[in-house]
Amino acid sequence: MAKLRVKITKGEEVRYISHLDYAGAIERAIRRANLPAAYSAGFNPHMKLSFASALGLGVTSEGEYMDVEFTAAVDPVMARNKLNDSLPPGIFVKQSGYVDDRSPALMAVVNLAEYRILAPLAAGTEFCDVQASLRRFHSADEVNYIRESPKKKREIDLKQFLVQDIAAAAAGEAVRLSMAIKITPTGSVKAGEVLAALVAQFDLPVVQDSALIHRVGLYIANETVRSLPLP
Repeated sequence: MAKLRVKITKGEEVRYISHLDYAGAIERAIRRANLPAAYSAGFNPHMKLSFASALGLGVTSEGEYMDVEFTAAVDPVMARNKLNDSLPPGIFVKQSGYVDDRSPALMAVVNLAEYRILAPLAAGTEFCDVQASLRRFHSADEVNYIRESPKKKREIDLKQFLVQDIAAAAAGEAVRLSMAIKITPTGSVKAGEVLAALVAQFDLPVVQDSALIHRVGLYIANETVRSLPLP
């Protein structure tokens, strides 16, 4: 058994497909590429794929990670090229390499996500209004956000997941926000949830519905070092 780790994208073309459909598109591409994918045993065998972290609907990324198990090792460059020939537009394998098949699951080691948000400024506002909003956000001891699901509501303190202050830069008639969010064994928060709290609770003057959220990367991090989960 060989475990190939790949770094892949989720581009504009597939921004609005779910994580399940995203994984399904990759699985079909692996089959089309005739790569020796391994399957689980039992009455309903499934391809042995695992992802570092699911990406929210509407969010693009240049740095997702996936492990796929093969029954035999094949050249990683050849596997990457065959996959890219079979993947739909918007999904692209950027890097690949083998990891020890006993290595921990990606989901167990990736603990940090970096995001960039580009949002148009609301009419009649300026970048200084953004800076004032962020100052209020950063000075708050906690920022509670109500996450709603069909079955329950849950209150989350967003600030416990933010590694550092949110950075902002003017971008013409828009603002660019950068943030780093912890991924913990008990959960995480979405960049869109942080943006929603900024708008609703701290009057961030942007057009929230037109914001473009992009995941810049996923990392294995400690207090001083951020490394990529690649071999």
